[in-house]
Amino acid sequence: MKKFVAMLLALMMVLSLAACGAPADDQGGADDGYKIAIVPKMTSIAWFERMEAGIKDYNAAKGTNYFYGGSSDGAGQAAYVEGLLAQDYDAICVVPFDTEALEPILQKAREQGIVVITHEAAGMKNIDYDVEAFDNEDYGRHFMEQIGAAVGGKGEYIQFVGSLTSASHMQWTGAAEELQKTKFPEMKLHAVLESADDQDQAYNKTKEALTANPNIIAIQGSGMGDVAGAARAVEEMGLGGKVTIIGTSLVSVSGKYIESGTITSIGFWDPALAGQAMIEIAIAALENKAADGLALSVPGYEKLKLVDKVFYASAWIDVDLAKVNDPAYDF
Repeated sequence: MKKFVAMLLALMMVLSLAACGAPADDQGGADDGYKIAIVPKMTSIAWFERMEAGIKDYNAAKGTNYFYGGSSDGAGQAAYVEGLLAQDYDAICVVPFDTEALEPILQKAREQGIVVITHEAAGMKNIDYDVEAFDNEDYGRHFMEQIGAAVGGKGEYIQFVGSLTSASHMQWTGAAEELQKTKFPEMKLHAVLESADDQDQAYNKTKEALTANPNIIAIQGSGMGDVAGAARAVEEMGLGGKVTIIGTSLVSVSGKYIESGTITSIGFWDPALAGQAMIEIAIAALENKAADGLALSVPGYEKLKLVDKVFYASAWIDVDLAKVNDPAYDF
C-alpha cells in the first residue's frame, strides 16, 4: 500500500508540472551533456513565438533538446524562473520582463552554480552575461534621428515602453530623449507610457493621449505591439499621415500600417537568432570560453564585443515602405 501511495503521489506531481507548463526533468538536455532552459518575457506574443521557432530550428539543426518555455504574461515570469531552480539546469537564459523581480531569483540561481544569461537586460547584476543585438543607446538614438527628421524638429511626442522596469526599453527611450534635447530642442517629450507589451493598451493609451493633447505629432514605440496599437488609434482618429510613428515591431504585426503610411519605419532584430545566441553564450560560459571577440555560429553574432558583462552584436534591421514586402523580413 505504501508503494502504491508513493507511486500515485509521484504521478500526480508529474501531471501537475505538465499542467503548469513546466519542463519535465529530461528536457533542456543535449548531446553535449548540458541542460539549458530559455525563458522569454512571455509566451503569448508574436515576438517570442518567433524566438521559440528559433530554438526549435536550433535543436533540429544541432540535434539538441534545449527547453523553451515560460508564463503567458510577464507578471508570472519570476515565479516560473524560480520553479526551474530545483530542476538541475546547467544554464538558464532569460529575457527579463521585470528586472527587479528577477534579481533575487537569479542570485539564487548563481549561488546554485547555474549559469545565467540574459537578453535585453544589460544593467542586471546577478548574471554571468547579457547579450544585446546592438548597443541599446545607439538603437534609441537612431529612432529619434528618424522622428526628428520626419517632424522637422518641432512638436511634442510620446514614448511607449512595455514597463518602466524594462531595462532595454528605458535605455532606448532615455537615449532618444537625450538626443532630442540636444539636436531637436524645439521638440518636447509629453509622456512615457506603459503598454505592458500589449497592443490593446498601446491603442487605448494613444487615443487618450491624442485626445487630451492635440499637439502630439510623434510616437516612439518600444514593445513589439506598441506602434501597431498606436497606428490603429491614429487611423481611427483620422490622423494618419499627421502623427509620425516609429519604433520596434515586426513586419507580421505592423507591416500593414507601414503599407498604409501610418507607420513610417520599424526597427527590430530577429528574436529567433537572439535566442540561439543566448544558448551559444551559455555554452561558452560553461566551458570558460566567453571572452571579447567571441564568435558564434548565429548570423549577426559572428563577432561579439564584450563590455563588462555585456556582449554586443551587430544585428538590428530597419524596415520602411521600400522594404516591407521583402520576404527576408516576413516574420
